Amino acid sequence: MEARLNFYGSPLAAKLVKHVNSAGREITNSTLPAATQELVKIRASQINGCGFCTDMHTKDAAHAGEPAQRLHLVAVWREAKVFTDAERAALELTEQGTRIADAAGGVTDEAWANAAEHYDEEQLVALVGLIAVINTYNRMNVIVQQPAGDYRPGQFG
Repeated sequence: MEARLNFYGSPLAAKLVKHVNSAGREITNSTLPAATQELVKIRASQINGCGFCTDMHTKDAAHAGEPAQRLHLVAVWREAKVFTDAERAALELTEQGTRIADAAGGVTDEAWANAAEHYDEEQLVALVGLIAVINTYNRMNVIVQQPAGDYRPGQFG
């Protein structure tokens, strides 16, 4: 299986990805908990059908010490007892923010209020930015059919 386009070998793509990575680095360095960040990346990637990002972020999370049980249950987080209330709020915001086109009203006031109960303003900024950034990467990888399975933790720095 090969990607339709060597997106990551293109000089133009390198410039584009540099800016997306810069935004991602700011989010990584924020006070939004690292475990929450990985859960958000995994859930958005699952929803978008991005195998490359799902592979990357499950491996990175496992490498950082995230228990396998939690990784296996991200897709069914509503029925799982292993996530905190704050993580559940972030996952709900992620789902609604990723599926904007599926809901005429976008993200509900209830989902936003729930997230705001658990995260301060800077963390909410990071959470919104993270949802946007991972959706950007998901879309690029899905469009070019970037293959999944070969990622090694820390591969991109």
